[in-house]
Amino acid sequence: MRLQKVLAQAGIGSRRKCEQFILDGDVRVNGKVVTELGTKVNVEEDNVFYRGKKVTSPLKLPKIYILLYKPRGYITSLHDEEGRPTVMILLPRLTYRVFPVGRLDYNTEGLLLLTNDGELSHALTHPRNQVPKGYLVKVRGTLREDFVYQLKKGIYHGQDRITADSVSLLKTTDRNSWLSVVVHEGKNREIRRMFEAIGHPVLKLKRTRFAFLNLKGLQPGETRYLTLEEVERLEELSAG
Repeated sequence: MRLQKVLAQAGIGSRRKCEQFILDGDVRVNGKVVTELGTKVNVEEDNVFYRGKKVTSPLKLPKIYILLYKPRGYITSLHDEEGRPTVMILLPRLTYRVFPVGRLDYNTEGLLLLTNDGELSHALTHPRNQVPKGYLVKVRGTLREDFVYQLKKGIYHGQDRITADSVSLLKTTDRNSWLSVVVHEGKNREIRRMFEAIGHPVLKLKRTRFAFLNLKGLQPGETRYLTLEEVERLEELSAG
């Protein structure tokens, strides 16, 4: 098996990140630093180390899939240099480390998937698989219908073009508007940026859906494990 695939399946990171770890000299195989991409290893016999820690063979590593209702005020990261709380402290006690599938920013709440299945994580976040993510959005000001059309057509924020798969205006008042928005690209802060571009900054943002998964039965800060059927459906989606 290719070395970067071994690392990804062991939950070290996405395939692309694992390739960079190899190029940076962070990976050793049987005591020797390996920097050549595509190097093949025997997962049953070879000893692989990442930054001095032995990597558990993907064949031996039990896969973990957790759905978290992330509250506002938590960082989607393993640790934070500023000392802010991370989503990791909300998880049940685990034997193996899991990693967030994509990100939700500090002030965004909602559905976050975490796993040590690096291959599946990479596939679910890759734009080519177009995995839909649904959000409930509260913005400042009364949003006009022509802006809703504009968001679906595509908005430029700087040099970046951001497009929503669907936008539905749910409610408006003299001061605010509530919308349902679905995207699939996964660009950095894309929801906030698209509304900033039309002069209606986001006041509240909640991810309500990831693929077919939702937050039913969960309160902020609560978690549950995915069922086998849910994992199989995600694998089918990631296979294109």
